[in-house]
Amino acid sequence: MLRLLEEWLCAHFRVAASLFIFTFFPIMGSSGPGLAWGQEVPRPADGPKIKVRVNLVNTPVVVRNARGDLITDLTLENFRLYDDGTLQSLEGVEVGGPPLAVALVIETSSRVASLLPVIHNKGIMFTQNIVGETGAAAVIGYSDQVAKLCDFTDDHSVIEKAIADLQPGTSSANLYDALSSAVEMLRNTPPSRRRVIITLAETIDTGSEVKLDAIVRDAQIADITIYSIGLSTARAEMSGPPMQAAPLPLTPSGTYGLPPVPGSAYTPGDVQLRSGNMDLGAFVRHAWTVVARQPALQAAVSATGGFFQSTYDDDSIERSIGQISAELYTQYVLSYQSEPNDAKSGFHNIKVVVVRHPETYKVRFRPIYFMNAPLQ
Repeated sequence: MLRLLEEWLCAHFRVAASLFIFTFFPIMGSSGPGLAWGQEVPRPADGPKIKVRVNLVNTPVVVRNARGDLITDLTLENFRLYDDGTLQSLEGVEVGGPPLAVALVIETSSRVASLLPVIHNKGIMFTQNIVGETGAAAVIGYSDQVAKLCDFTDDHSVIEKAIADLQPGTSSANLYDALSSAVEMLRNTPPSRRRVIITLAETIDTGSEVKLDAIVRDAQIADITIYSIGLSTARAEMSGPPMQAAPLPLTPSGTYGLPPVPGSAYTPGDVQLRSGNMDLGAFVRHAWTVVARQPALQAAVSATGGFFQSTYDDDSIERSIGQISAELYTQYVLSYQSEPNDAKSGFHNIKVVVVRHPETYKVRFRPIYFMNAPLQ
């Protein structure tokens, strides 16, 4: 009985299936092309593709008055921003901006070895004033080789120890190779962070493989701002031990074996100067503070929106750190969306104007940014 019931159900199922197939899938030769059983059902043609390309551009801007004081009370209405000459519609302005990722690049060559003890003591100032509670930092040292002394961390004690443990190296200074390493490390940080390089170094390079223009290009593409605190070789020599050594005396004490300078009398200072054991630093230290030098790195730093500050004593190093800190935590971050779809890829020129008191306010910003290629 059960077997007869199963046969009846199967027969009725075959009839119902046939009716369904002929009703919804006519065979070839009927009113239109049909489908054989198991043939793939053609999908409707794709409609027009909508390509939406949103490029949010963030531009750090620093505004100072004629005295050099930072201006921090401006609003969105005070700014005009031009991208390749076209006025943009600003979407927002933020003071301070997102948390920082800072790569600190420090020269350790023998030429600045006498300044390293001063730098050792600046670690806590660097962590408290620049890294702060929300930032992260890495430390790179260099002479003829580049050493990654500390990867990005928010642990202040680790950062300070890396700075305190800096050791002098050779007389070579491959600054550009060190900057290239800093750029590469910053590329791997979250894009939500503001990426910054701070160099504490001379402005010279003695043989890097990487060229400076390549570093500037890569920094612009990765939205990295470079600040440079210039160390002085001359000051390092003045701070270090005398470079000249006095020869063994050839005459008894109190007598002088060399003839006097014409028109002058013998003095101990005169004899020491001529025999080579006088520290000349005291004579030129004051003059050095008023000498203006044009650093080779200044153009590259400016191209990323940062600044260069030369130093001549311990206090000027501290002041430079303080100035960078003040800028990073009071700068405006302007945001706008570049035009979708038809915006060209590659480098774009930016110009920022302050509407309020433009004749007295000095505006510094990143003059160039890089836009990725359009979506295909």
